[in-house]
Amino acid sequence: MSNRKHAAPLRPIDWLLEEDNPAVRRFTLTRLLGRSERNDDVRRARAAVMMRGVVPRILARQRPEGYWDRPDRFYHAKYRGSVWQLIVLAEHGANPTDPRIRQAGEFILERSQDRSSGGFSLHEAVRSGGGRAHEVIPCLTGNMVWSLLRLGFARDARVQMGVDWLTKYLRFDDGESKPPADFPYNHWEMCYGRHTCFMGVVKGLKALAEVPPSARSAAVSRCIRDGIEFLLRHHIFKRSHDLRRVSKPGWRRFGFPRMWGTDVLDTLLVLTRLGVRDPRMQEALDHVAAKQDADGRWLLEDSFNGRFLVSVESRGRPSKWVTLNALTVLRAAGGCGGPD
Repeated sequence: MSNRKHAAPLRPIDWLLEEDNPAVRRFTLTRLLGRSERNDDVRRARAAVMMRGVVPRILARQRPEGYWDRPDRFYHAKYRGSVWQLIVLAEHGANPTDPRIRQAGEFILERSQDRSSGGFSLHEAVRSGGGRAHEVIPCLTGNMVWSLLRLGFARDARVQMGVDWLTKYLRFDDGESKPPADFPYNHWEMCYGRHTCFMGVVKGLKALAEVPPSARSAAVSRCIRDGIEFLLRHHIFKRSHDLRRVSKPGWRRFGFPRMWGTDVLDTLLVLTRLGVRDPRMQEALDHVAAKQDADGRWLLEDSFNGRFLVSVESRGRPSKWVTLNALTVLRAAGGCGGPD
C-alpha cells in the first residue's frame, strides 16, 4: 500500500518532471532546465505527448475529414470545435508531422481564413470559400496564426498572409481615437473601437513572437514594438488612464489554456517570450509571485473544463501548466520563485 499521501510534497521542478504530463515535462526540461530539443529526455517526452494525455484523446475524437464537432461550427462550438482543439494541440506541442495535425490545420485554413486579407473569420463564406471577410477578428487571427506556426505551417504562404494581416490591422488605440473611416472592420466596435481589444493585442503579439527574430520584417518588428508599449502602458492589467484601477478583475485569476481570453500570467508569458524587462511589469510579476503556495506551486483558478472536448487539469487544484508558466515568467524576469 502506497504511503505517497503522507509523503512530503515534491519540489516544484520534480513535480513538473513527472511523466504523467509529457508536455509539461518536455517544456520544463527545455524552458526551465535549458535542455536542447535534441536531448534524449526531451525527445522521449516529445514522443510521449502523442501517446498519452490530452493530445491523443483529442485526436481520437477528430473526424476523418480533419475537424471536430461540426464543420460549420469550427469557432462557435465553444470549446469543442476545431479552432479550440487547434489551440490546445499547439499548447501541448503536438507533433507537426502527424497527418492528423496537418489535416486539422488545412481544415482551418480552408474554412476560416479570409482569402483576400489573410485574417481568420468566425464563419465560412460558403459561396466563395474561405472565411467571411466581414467577420475577421483579431483574437481569432492571432490564435490561429500562433497555432499554425507552432504546428509546422511556418513556411505556408497562407500563414504568412495571416502574419501580414496582424501587422496591418492590429490596432493599439487607447481611448483617444478610433480607426479611420475607411478601416474595413469598423462594424466590430468590440474589437476595433475607440479602445483596442486587449485580448486581440495579446493574441496577436503571441503569434508574432513565434516568428524568429531573424525572419521578422520591419512591419513585424514595428507591430511587436507598438504592442509591447500598449501592454506596458497598462502595467499589464491596469487602466492606463488611472493606474490605480484594475482593468478586469478576472485577469488576476490564472487559467490554462487561455483560448480567446487572457490573464496577468498569460500576458507576462508573451512579454517575457519577447525578451521584455520593464519596471512597468513589476506589479504584475509581484502578483504572480504572491500566488505561489507553500509547496512552490500555483493553482488552476479559471478553466472551461466541462465545456472543453477534453478536460485539462482540475480547477481549484495545483496546476502543472500554471506552475510551469509562472516559473518560466519569473525566471525570465529574474524574479523570485525560480526553479527549485
